[in-house]
Amino acid sequence: MTVLRIGNFSGFYGDRAAALREMLTGGEVDVLTGDYLAELTMLILGRDRLKDPAAGYARTFLRQLEDCLGLAHQRGVRIVTNAGGLNPAGLADAVRQLADRLGIPVRIAHVEGDDLTAAHPGALAAHAYLGGFGIAECLRAGADVVITGRVTDAALVTGPAAAHFGWQPGEYDRLAGAVVAGHVLECGTQATGGNYSFFGEGDVRRPGFPLAEIHADGTSVITKHAGTGGFVDVGTVTAQLLYETGGGRYLGPDVTARLDTVRLSQEGPDRVRIEGVRGEAPPPTLKVGLNRIGGFRNEVAFVLTGLDIEAKADLVREQLADALAKSPPAEVRWDLVRTDRADADTEETAGALLRLVVRDPDQQVVGRALSGAAIELALASYPGFHVLAPPGKGAPYGVFEDVYVPHGAVDHMAVLHDGRRMPVAPAHDTLVTEDLPQPSLPEPLPPGPVRRAPLGLVAGARSGDKGGSANVGVWARSDEAWRWLAHTLTADRFRELIPESRDLPVTRHVLPNLRALNFVVTGILGAGVAAQHRFDPQAKALGEWLRSRHLDIPEALL
Repeated sequence: MTVLRIGNFSGFYGDRAAALREMLTGGEVDVLTGDYLAELTMLILGRDRLKDPAAGYARTFLRQLEDCLGLAHQRGVRIVTNAGGLNPAGLADAVRQLADRLGIPVRIAHVEGDDLTAAHPGALAAHAYLGGFGIAECLRAGADVVITGRVTDAALVTGPAAAHFGWQPGEYDRLAGAVVAGHVLECGTQATGGNYSFFGEGDVRRPGFPLAEIHADGTSVITKHAGTGGFVDVGTVTAQLLYETGGGRYLGPDVTARLDTVRLSQEGPDRVRIEGVRGEAPPPTLKVGLNRIGGFRNEVAFVLTGLDIEAKADLVREQLADALAKSPPAEVRWDLVRTDRADADTEETAGALLRLVVRDPDQQVVGRALSGAAIELALASYPGFHVLAPPGKGAPYGVFEDVYVPHGAVDHMAVLHDGRRMPVAPAHDTLVTEDLPQPSLPEPLPPGPVRRAPLGLVAGARSGDKGGSANVGVWARSDEAWRWLAHTLTADRFRELIPESRDLPVTRHVLPNLRALNFVVTGILGAGVAAQHRFDPQAKALGEWLRSRHLDIPEALL
């Protein structure tokens, strides 16, 4: 087989339940991958494990498999998933029990060694991001289903590719090509028109899930099953390539993929070729995602309607000052969100929201005393007093951080379907990475008339979270738009357009092959998504906010 067809059926814990069956019945595929893990998911699974030591994995995967395991076996399709979460051995056992009950003779293997929680006292979960060679060992030994814990998202693709083509550590260009394909697939329908800036260019009511046709040299074609919804073009692939990345180097445990070398071309309808990807030795350390309980959080949102919005907000702040002073929370945050309009024709559009968020290590401090003080204002505060929901007793929130350990600090282990345990050697060659030199910019556009208009008329964007930071990838849709974008959207201009970033480090990375700029905003998400530091805690819509901002755009581009 000269081409390996790897599809995706899950981009997150809670994704479309029917996707596994759709991918099995929709067309040819050799391997199906399911990505269930994110920083927030690891925290959720960690809390599950506190209640039940046998838990800690994505139970929805079992329900999908009950419906589809027989079909996958019949069609010879192998399944690789990180649904094992914090307990890959437990999920592997559960899948074996399911297969026995259904009478389906499948071979189940799993990968372990990522769990470093014991080495990090106070952590709810601490897991290293492993590479794909443990998965490859399982597949080479004949596994039909491979369950992992915390591996890199792209490892779900690099492992099967390495097993199929016989790649070994050190074949960096081939591995880097598979990493790029894996990064495109990992978020499911985000590669086929989901969450896409220009969603109106196709029917995205129910996008099909993506698949990659991977070749022995590491090149690939991103496509989808014929007849499924959504679409695949250079734009949808570019958007996903920029998602949750930084500069030209995309670091991983097996290889550092050079995103600045990626070349995309439209090979045909719903077919985008990825080629030219270069790879380098991986960095000398592995990333470890560390989740812990940060304390307790409470929130109340007061609805302010009609006239005197600012005065009403001031009154509430003054009325709650005493309650907050009696037992001051460690953090108090007020936000007035002016969603109101003058002379509004509906009550909802006449309203603004005043949000109070408090955090403290002690649940009592953020709990009933504050809740009672807020609700006691019901008949004693501003006219039209009401809240979106009554505050509760305070809920725990999580904190995420990255730490780094040497490759040898983990016992990467492939546990084969027959019970044999095969250790996976750590990377022998590593490379301390440095910032790449800034590439040359294209020639600027010649002077001409401009018009004040939204950036999104000429550029797409996609944004996401990485711990407490966010990235915003912005790409131009034509060479002329790129010539303008590269010179106009500087880091300083970004700060002007996104006021939240004005006092934060903003790093701009230039990716000419993709006609793209990638901005990393350090610290904008505080302690990560689980801490709910801002209105959009995962920065999912930060890029769309940027696209809505107005600049002077050359009329020739509009």
